Amino acid sequence: MTDAIPTPHITLNDGHRIPQFGLGVWQIDDDEAHRVVAEALEVGYRHIDTARVYKNEAGVGRAIAESGIPRDELFITTKLWNSDQGRDTVRAAAEASLERLGLEQVDLYLIHWPSPKYGKHVESWEAVIELRDAGLARSIGVSNFMQTHLDDLAAATEVVPAVNQVELHPAFQQRDLRAFHEARGIHTESWSPLGSGNYDLAELPGFAEIAARHGKSVQQIAIRWHLQEGLIVFPKTVRRERMLENAAVFDFELSADEMATIAACDRDQRVGAHPLNTDF
Repeated sequence: MTDAIPTPHITLNDGHRIPQFGLGVWQIDDDEAHRVVAEALEVGYRHIDTARVYKNEAGVGRAIAESGIPRDELFITTKLWNSDQGRDTVRAAAEASLERLGLEQVDLYLIHWPSPKYGKHVESWEAVIELRDAGLARSIGVSNFMQTHLDDLAAATEVVPAVNQVELHPAFQQRDLRAFHEARGIHTESWSPLGSGNYDLAELPGFAEIAARHGKSVQQIAIRWHLQEGLIVFPKTVRRERMLENAAVFDFELSADEMATIAACDRDQRVGAHPLNTDF
């Protein structure tokens, strides 16, 4: 096992620190997740993002248990699925996730979607606060919440989510939502940080030129952009060589002009589900 990747940490609004870079395991089945996370931990990753609906918490947990890495050196996130929302169901769902992960506590527990179909995001947030107070989660937050959903939470409680994990990539930069977050002390996490293959990063104006200038891939340029924007990012991969490539982004810096070029690539191109139109 190598040393941990030299990842910057961000201090959340509750005082806890989160590694700014990690590994996501969406769409990886349980057995494969075991291998992937084991390899990621072996090459120096310490931040893993999973969810109940990914159906791979057990595989992630096995990799953690077998790694021999002290628990306090790891940052593990999981999420409450939509059908588990509700004041009377949140705790059981969280405890089941912890059992599958083999952990007594997660570092971050998120409400996965506001889920208009259920209409329980406020009472679920109140129950998630109780989870934190009971010590089952160090930090708590949300995912895919829009400004209106965050306003709902603020009207009902005084607890501000530590993070909001949302779709965010160079063609969909969510600047209005990020400004809203910043004003309230919420940190932004990026899912689908490379666009999930729905467009070619090299076709964005200036991207290929920036990559060539630094001797990096366009994917590395995108990850570096997320980091310099102050975002928390955890690109998904199942390949060891791509894990290493994705992590090789701490030896260069994008200039102000290059950051401006990437900012101009924003075309409001959402590639995932819209939080207001989800019925799952």
